[in-house]
Amino acid sequence: MTSGQDSRDASGKRPLTVPCPQCRTAVEWTPDNAYRPFCSKRCKLLDLGAWADGSHRIAGEPHMDETQLDELIDKLERGE
Repeated sequence: MTSGQDSRDASGKRPLTVPCPQCRTAVEWTPDNAYRPFCSKRCKLLDLGAWADGSHRIAGEPHMDETQLDELIDKLERGE
């Protein structure tokens, strides 16, 4: 959107503007933006890469590997 240009939708309302999660640039939340909530394909791919390499993660308990899970099942079956 160029400055001074009013981008209202068909109902006359201005579209919601959100910050890009990667670079914080203002992004209009419209069907025309194929990368929303990101501003570009680049920001979308950077974010995906951060999830893939473990930089982004959801907090919580660490998962158990199969060995730990087998030990837990054995303890429960023995009544410990």
